[in-house]
Amino acid sequence: MVGVSRQGQAGARAPARAHVQPDTRAQAEAAVQARTQAAVEVRKPAPLLVVKDLVKHYPVTQGILRRRQVASVRAVDGISFEVYQGETLGLVGESGCGKSTTGRVLMRLEEPTSGKVWFDGTDWFSLSQRELRARRREMQIVFQDPFSSLNPRMTVGQILGEPMYMHGIARGAELQRRIEHLLEVVGLDRSHGRRYPHEFSGGQRQRIGVARALALNPKLIILDEPVSALDVSVQAQVINLLTDLQREFGLTYVFIAHDLAVVRHISDRVAVMYLGKIVEMADKTSLYSNPLHPYTEALLSAVPIPNPRGRAERRRIILEGDVPSPVAPPSGCRFHTRCPLARDVCKKETPPMVDVGGGHLCACWVRADV
Repeated sequence: MVGVSRQGQAGARAPARAHVQPDTRAQAEAAVQARTQAAVEVRKPAPLLVVKDLVKHYPVTQGILRRRQVASVRAVDGISFEVYQGETLGLVGESGCGKSTTGRVLMRLEEPTSGKVWFDGTDWFSLSQRELRARRREMQIVFQDPFSSLNPRMTVGQILGEPMYMHGIARGAELQRRIEHLLEVVGLDRSHGRRYPHEFSGGQRQRIGVARALALNPKLIILDEPVSALDVSVQAQVINLLTDLQREFGLTYVFIAHDLAVVRHISDRVAVMYLGKIVEMADKTSLYSNPLHPYTEALLSAVPIPNPRGRAERRRIILEGDVPSPVAPPSGCRFHTRCPLARDVCKKETPPMVDVGGGHLCACWVRADV
C-alpha cells in the first residue's frame, strides 16, 4: 500500500512539475514587464497642470423685468490637456475660439461651468476662496493689453510691491530690494519704480506685467496674447525675455496667441482650438511639419514667409464662410461647415481625439483614420 502510494505520489508530482514550470516562467516575465513599466512610469514626470473636460458657457438672457435664459454661448466646450513642469504649451486659434476664456477659467478669474483641473496635484476647482488666495501665488497671468492691465494711480514700485506685501513675502527694505531686482530682471532700470505706467511704452509696460507675475515666484504663468499689441521688433524682445526667464527660474508657460510664427518660436507643444474645441495637439516640430487637421493646415498657410521663393511655392488655403456662432455651433465636427474635406459623418458625429503616433493628437474623421 505504501509502495502504491509513493508511486501515485511520484506520478502525481511529475505532471505537476511540468505544469508549474511554464506558469513560473510566464509569471517571471510578467514581473519583469511590470518592473519595467513601473520604472518607465517613475521616469516620466507628473504633469504640473491637468485639464479634463473643461467647459465654460455664458448664459444668454431675454426680458427686462423678468429675465430668463434662452441660450448659452459655448466659449469653451470640453477641452482636455496636460502641461509638464518647465515646458511651454501654445494655445492657438482664431479670435473668439475660447483661448483667453480658457486662461481666465484656469486662473479662476471666472468659474467654470463644469470640468476638472488639477494643479500641482491639487483639485484646483475645489479650493475655497481662502485656500485659493493662498495658492494663487503659484499660478499667475500676464494680460493681453499692457495699457489697461496696470493701475494708472500706482507707481511701478507699488504695482510690483503690492502682491509681495499682501502675501507676506517681504516688507520694508527687503521689499524695496526685491522690487529693484525684478525691474533689473525684466530689463528695466531701478529708477523706473518711481514712475507711473503712462510714462512707459507698450513694450516696457508688458515687461512690468511680466515682472508683476514673477513677484510671487510662481510655478506656472498664463500668457494671454502678451505680444499681440506690440510692434514686431518689440515682440521679439519680449519673447526672448520670456525664454530667458523660463530658463533662469524653471517656469512653466501656457502661451495663448493667434500668431503661429510667435508660437513656434517659444512653444514646446501646440494645441489648436476651433470654436471651443481642441482639434489638434502635438509637439511643435510634428505640428508645423505635418499638420493633420484641415483647420491647422489653413492657419499655417497664412503664416508670412520672408523668402519670396517659399511664398511662391506655398499653396494658400482660403477658408470659405464665417466662423459659426458659439451660441449655436454646428453638429458633428464644428469645422465641417468650412472644411474642404468634409464627409457626411463629419456633419453628424463629433470626431474623438485620436493619437496618430508619437503623441500627435487629432480630432478629424478624415485625417485621423478614426
